Amino acid sequence: MIDKPYKWTSFDVISKLRSHIRGRLHLRKLKVGHAGTLDPLATGLVIVCTGKFTKRINEFQDDIKEYTGTICLGATTPSFDLEKEIDATFDISHLDEDMIRDAALGFIGDMDQMPPQFSAKKVNGKRAYEYARKNQEIELQTRKITISEFEITGIQLPEVDFRIVCTKGTYVRAIARDFGEALNCGGHLTVLRRTRNGLLKVEDAQTLEEIMNEISTWADLEEKNEVIHE
Repeated sequence: MIDKPYKWTSFDVISKLRSHIRGRLHLRKLKVGHAGTLDPLATGLVIVCTGKFTKRINEFQDDIKEYTGTICLGATTPSFDLEKEIDATFDISHLDEDMIRDAALGFIGDMDQMPPQFSAKKVNGKRAYEYARKNQEIELQTRKITISEFEITGIQLPEVDFRIVCTKGTYVRAIARDFGEALNCGGHLTVLRRTRNGLLKVEDAQTLEEIMNEISTWADLEEKNEVIHE
């Protein structure tokens, strides 16, 4: 389990780890995969599987996810997060704490969610963000998701802190968009952290550097043992 750093893609993590393991353990080939993409601007839990454990990727992907983060109300962006600049602003003087907490309750349950245009969802063999970055309009399909918990953990307008528990495939950026729309003021995601995947928690994860150091230490010990037994 890796605590993904800010601005790294999930693929960046896999690529770096695969290269390190192959180099230190002198492996020509190695299967490495992750159990669920995490946006570059998000941090937190990424489950990495290697070798025969890659067969368990679907199992981990199907588990519920927990996230914490911050939504900024009163402004929208095309990507629903900080990847793109603010494109519209709205008045938030009508908001109060009760309205915000009531709006969150309205998201609990099953729903059809429209993915962001700036997403990794595949359309005709290409990622949706590839079209979006070229200003090409594409038609995305909604997908069914379930939100079992949506807790407002702090309010300091225009920022609202939250904790959310949801099924796989949920775009929390899209929740931020829809949350802003529900409050008639727009909104976008400014902070996102995956804190849990099923029973696995981010506090039990390691940084990429820590894991790489452990692999290096283990490889050094193996090399010393080989020399001793020659």
